[in-house]
Amino acid sequence: MNSSSPQTIEEQEQTTKLGAVIDLRSDTVTRPTPAMRRAMAEAEVGDDVYGEDPTVNRLEAAAARIFGREAAIFVPSGTMGNQIAIKLHTRPGQEIVCEDRAHILDWEMSMPAWFSGCILRTIRGEDGILTWPEIKKKIAAPGYARAQTGLIEIENTHNMAGGTITPVDVMEEICDSAHERGIAVHLDGARIFNAAAALGKSVAEITRKFDSIMFCLSKGLGAPVGSMLVANRSFIDQARSVRKALGGGMRQAGILAAAGLIALEEMPKRLPEDHANARVLAEGLAQIPGIGINPAKVRTNIVVFDVTATGMSSSELLRRLRERNVIGSVINESLVRMLTHMDVSRSDCEQAVETIRQICS
Repeated sequence: MNSSSPQTIEEQEQTTKLGAVIDLRSDTVTRPTPAMRRAMAEAEVGDDVYGEDPTVNRLEAAAARIFGREAAIFVPSGTMGNQIAIKLHTRPGQEIVCEDRAHILDWEMSMPAWFSGCILRTIRGEDGILTWPEIKKKIAAPGYARAQTGLIEIENTHNMAGGTITPVDVMEEICDSAHERGIAVHLDGARIFNAAAALGKSVAEITRKFDSIMFCLSKGLGAPVGSMLVANRSFIDQARSVRKALGGGMRQAGILAAAGLIALEEMPKRLPEDHANARVLAEGLAQIPGIGINPAKVRTNIVVFDVTATGMSSSELLRRLRERNVIGSVINESLVRMLTHMDVSRSDCEQAVETIRQICS
C-alpha cells in the first residue's frame, strides 16, 4: 500500500497502539474498538425522537434489564443524565446535598442553579464517601425560612477522591433514611461498573435502592459517545421531555447506540485489568521519593497522587511528562490524576512510572 492509500480499521487501530504517547488523562480518551466501528457502520436506525430507532431501543432495554429497572434513556453525556435527574427530582429553591468534590459541583457548569434553580449543600467526606450521620446534619428542618432539601446525590466511584467506592451498606442506609423523610437519592454512577467489578457484585445489586442512576458508556466501557439514565418508567417518560429541552434529541442515534451496546454487554468483564494496571501504577509511584500516595486506597482505575514534596507543582511535573510523551491531568497545583483504560497496557503504566522517577530524580 502506498503512503496515500486510506488505512483500514485494523491498520488505524494498530497505528494508535504504536503511537508514542501514553495518555493517562482520562478513560474518556479511548477509541472505539474495531467491533464497535463495524457495529456503528451496520447499525439499523430510525428517528429516536419518535421512539423509532431500533438500536437505541435495544440499548435502553438492555440497560434497564441489567440494572433491574423498568426503563432507561440514552443521553449524549453523563452531565446531561445527571442534570435531567436533578431537574425531575427537585423544584426551584431547594438544596441538593452532595460531596464537596462532586462532579455535579465542579464539572457541570453550575447547571443545578442554571437549569433547576437549586443550590448545592456540600459535605467533605473521607475519601469522598458520604454517610447518613453526616448527611442528616445538613438536611434543613421544616420551616419557611430555610431552603428545603430536595435531593441527595452520591458519586460512586468518586472521581476526584481517586476512584473510591462507597460501600453498599452505606449507600443503602442513605437511601432508606432519605426515603423515610421523603427525599429522593440520585446516583452519579459514571463509573458504577468499576465499583461493581471491584466489589464482585452486579450493578443491579449495588444500586437497587436509588431512585435514579446515571452511568457512562464512554468512560471505562470504551464507547465513543453516550451515557444512560435508568429509573422507573414514569420517571424516564418525563426524562424524554427534559432531554429534548436540553438539545439531546439525536434522531438516528442508533449509530452511536450500536457501540454503546457492545460497551454495555461486553466491556465490563475487562475492567479488572484496568484496576490491576492502576495498582501497578500506584505501587510504582509510591516508591518514588517526593510522591505522596497510598496504593492500598487505589481500588479501581483512578490514581491521584501528591507532588508537593518533589518541589514541583503538578503543572510543572505534567509539562515535563508531556515532553516525554506521557500525559496526565491536573486536579490542583499539588495533585495529579491518572486513569488506566483499555488503550493503556501494563507496560505503558510501568513506563510512565519510570518516566516520573527520572523527572523526580
